[in-house]
Amino acid sequence: MSNSIANSSKLHQLRARGLSFFYQNGYYSTTTEELLAHLSITKEAFEATFSSKKQFFIGIAQNLLLQRTLNLLIEPNSYKQNPFPSILQMLENELENSADSPVDGGFMLNTFLTEFHGKDKEVSKVLVQILRIWEINLLSLLKKGQLDGYVDQHVDAESAAKYIVSSFIGIRTLMGNEDPRRLKRQYLQQLRYYFNSIAKQRAA
Repeated sequence: MSNSIANSSKLHQLRARGLSFFYQNGYYSTTTEELLAHLSITKEAFEATFSSKKQFFIGIAQNLLLQRTLNLLIEPNSYKQNPFPSILQMLENELENSADSPVDGGFMLNTFLTEFHGKDKEVSKVLVQILRIWEINLLSLLKKGQLDGYVDQHVDAESAAKYIVSSFIGIRTLMGNEDPRRLKRQYLQQLRYYFNSIAKQRAA
């Protein structure tokens, strides 16, 4: 008789608890025994459902971390629209949620990217692919902004998208160690200056 857990809500609950535990304690610092105790699950049921700690984390990445990233995406409009206000609003919302978090260890996806870098190519590839989804979304917004006449044609949209992502990751890392609201305000102000510098200038 299989000990595998098939209930989708139970699987989601286990992954959510596992994600929080790994985020707070680190994947490599967490033993399988500690994980099982935290999840309140037997070794037999865990292995029948997830096969291993690594596969458990990959499932977390492909479900929960992916969903968190999809929540960052902005759907391009069919009509002409300046992309910068939408991007700023999305980032401000994310930073506001992070500022209110009692346990903040930085941008979650990047926290795991850093931990797995150079240690596990398979997991790193999964995480990089998830981050790439956000980059591609920002790239499409900026390219559409160029077509619509809001982003300067000379701007390298791909580099700009990578800059937005990397700067957000950087400020999220700092927010875990300094005054988050002050950093949020400073970051958004500087990002507005950056967006003004790559916006297409209107004739006076």
